[in-house]
Amino acid sequence: ERDAAVWNIHLRTTIEKTMSFTASSKVLTTTTTTTGVRRRGNARATGTTTRRGGRHMARANAPKMSPPDAKSLVDATETFIFDCDGVIWKGDSLIEGVPETLDLLRSMGKRLIFVTNNSTKSRAGYTSKFKSLGLNVGAEEIFSSSFAAAAYLESIGFKKKAYVVGETGILEELDNVGVQHIGGEADAGKQVTLKSGELMHHDEDVGAVIVGFDRNINYYKIQYATLCIRENPGCLFIATNTDAVTHLTDAQEWAGNGSMVGAIKGSTKQEPIVVGKPAAFMLDYIANKYSLRKDQICMVGDRLDTDILFGKDGGLRTMLVLSGVTTEETLKSPENDIAPDFYTDKLADLLCLKPVEA
Repeated sequence: ERDAAVWNIHLRTTIEKTMSFTASSKVLTTTTTTTGVRRRGNARATGTTTRRGGRHMARANAPKMSPPDAKSLVDATETFIFDCDGVIWKGDSLIEGVPETLDLLRSMGKRLIFVTNNSTKSRAGYTSKFKSLGLNVGAEEIFSSSFAAAAYLESIGFKKKAYVVGETGILEELDNVGVQHIGGEADAGKQVTLKSGELMHHDEDVGAVIVGFDRNINYYKIQYATLCIRENPGCLFIATNTDAVTHLTDAQEWAGNGSMVGAIKGSTKQEPIVVGKPAAFMLDYIANKYSLRKDQICMVGDRLDTDILFGKDGGLRTMLVLSGVTTEETLKSPENDIAPDFYTDKLADLLCLKPVEA
């Protein structure tokens, strides 16, 4: 259940930050100072500097978490925000030790929030997934990028139709805020023949195109989205996220929503408004809704360029787990300039804090 008062109080700040973030493409922009400190958005990574191909590269230094580090981090943290894929589960498989770790943190009085860029499910859908894995997590503790897309439109008083490149999660969340929508799974089987003189018509009342992960993306959807963005005055281009890969199964990585967004960026020559990590929109909503101090939040994730950057840009503590996308080699690579406060093999390493039974 959304807190309307939160939106009214913080609407302008959140929208301006989100739009500014997207317009300036801070996620992708890096600059290097003469002291060997490289900045990505507001994130700062320090370390040794090497030269490669005539460019200075700042290697991010991050300590591996020890038991004293774990205690210090948990003691200083009131709220933990967890990514899901690669931290809590991989595909449909729960990662070892997660239930015990979450139970331990709850017993210590910590607030737990789960944030995912995967837009294929709504919050109701993710509640069911948590339950199927034996985890007692409420809908109010879950923030998906499908929810963020709908919440963004609600926050700006959106009254037109939305065209969706994506799956049921986005459609369900749009229904929850009363936004009319077309596309989505209804366009999964549509084809374009490209016969001589073929012309595709589009709905001129579409005021936003939302692009989320879509296992049934096709040329029809790309063209329809392109027409809406290019030809409908003021039509918004919203991306739930721009992740390069995703864990749809526990067997391998799969091409992520960045591939879908990239297709429409290419055809429209426009940058999207990104509502998922690492953009600030979801973090601002969560912090405002629960009146949280950001310096008392710890972001736990498996991706440097989304989860850890999301935390760094938001002024949070950060912990990287190596149970998902990022390897220790990648973290320590000269090409990486994003440094978490700590890294560890898996979330369950926090179980070192569990009291020893007599």
